[in-house]
Amino acid sequence: MARHCDDFTRSEALRHGIAQAGRGLRPIEAGMPTPAGTGLTRRSLMLRGAAAGLTVYGASKLMPEALEAGIAEAASGPAQPVLVSVFLPGGVDGLSVLAPTGDERFASLRPTLRIARGAGKAFTEDDRLEWTPAADALRVLHSEGKVSVIPAIGYDHPDQSHFTSRHFWEVGATDVQGRFGWLGRYLDQHGSADNPLQGLSLDSNLSPALAAGGVPVAAVDDPQDFGLWAPGVWGGVEDPLFSAIGALGTLPTEDGALRAARRVATQVDSIRRSLGPLQAVAGKPAFTAPVTYADNRFARRLSSLAAMLDAGLPLRAVTLDAPGNYDTHSGQASTLADDLRESCEALLAFQRDLEHRGLAGRVLTLVWSEFGRRPRQNADGTDHGAAGVGFVVGNRAGGRMLGEFPGLAKLDEHGNLRSTFDFRSLYCGLLEQWFGVDAGPIIPGAAGFARPALLS
Repeated sequence: MARHCDDFTRSEALRHGIAQAGRGLRPIEAGMPTPAGTGLTRRSLMLRGAAAGLTVYGASKLMPEALEAGIAEAASGPAQPVLVSVFLPGGVDGLSVLAPTGDERFASLRPTLRIARGAGKAFTEDDRLEWTPAADALRVLHSEGKVSVIPAIGYDHPDQSHFTSRHFWEVGATDVQGRFGWLGRYLDQHGSADNPLQGLSLDSNLSPALAAGGVPVAAVDDPQDFGLWAPGVWGGVEDPLFSAIGALGTLPTEDGALRAARRVATQVDSIRRSLGPLQAVAGKPAFTAPVTYADNRFARRLSSLAAMLDAGLPLRAVTLDAPGNYDTHSGQASTLADDLRESCEALLAFQRDLEHRGLAGRVLTLVWSEFGRRPRQNADGTDHGAAGVGFVVGNRAGGRMLGEFPGLAKLDEHGNLRSTFDFRSLYCGLLEQWFGVDAGPIIPGAAGFARPALLS
């Protein structure tokens, strides 16, 4: 097993504890930022039954029926572009994803952890780099022009704390006082007042990146737990009940208020019908994916996400964590390749699924980690570094290199890989080119960041 540092273990425990109100969370240590969204109120919107539902944040003044109606109304509108944010927890070693086998210093910096020249396929934009075999699924998509690669992404004056660096990425600013996520701010300005599915964490906790100040967002651990619920009604009575309620919208009336109520009832029933194929039956999904996914939690979540999009659910920003812990201070060779392969193969399956369903034109997937690893290995692992690797995946991703690989000849004063591309430039590009909104009010100091050409 790879050894992880105390900072990473503490960071993960702290984030989990904050979302579990009343469980004795210990005080945040001096110098650590409070996670975005910590102050948001949360409530359970029971969309299936007492044991499963959707946790909604920031909607304490809305009744559950208003939220359900908001979901239905949003789903009836035009399809929106969707960004899926996938986090590789722990600081993935970019030099073991795109290995600089053609750099003369690589062998001396990585005497036992280096990837041999020719072990992987060449990276076409820079002949010094090769794809590690464990990331071959991403290489396949890159060869099709569906992956843009950022070989050295980061920010000036990098902070090597897992907690703080991830916080910077989540709030879209190098600000330890940030309280709202960058995607949450986007939804505050351009989202809906009553559609919690617009920002969805596929997790038991809300992702701080989605923490909004004025609109509802949500988290669900298992997307297959979606469904509608009525007090005192279960079993074979449920479907006829909701169908009868849904039929109210077809009845004529001269009363404007009654007509609006009937329309909402019909919309809610429409959502119920859309969600039906997602519900698990006897522990197995009732829907069939058009492609084969591996049997692991990350792949199942992506499979459910594709089905949700196909069902017309009004999603706009979705976050989830990839499998594995990439904080490989020791034992790196024993875990990194397997974790990376599991993540990349699931992402390939998800992309193929979207293509089969005709959805690939409106979904982009961002893959990121809080930082990279130090180029010089320790005994059998790598320590916290600075610039890392990132990816934008999708049919419209552009399939290009963003920034450049700076080489190993001149590292920064701490012996780390220098960043050539700021993560806030990426956010500005995604906001303006993908979502079609002005990044200025969302990303602090946006005018000072270059806008890369992200889309094809």
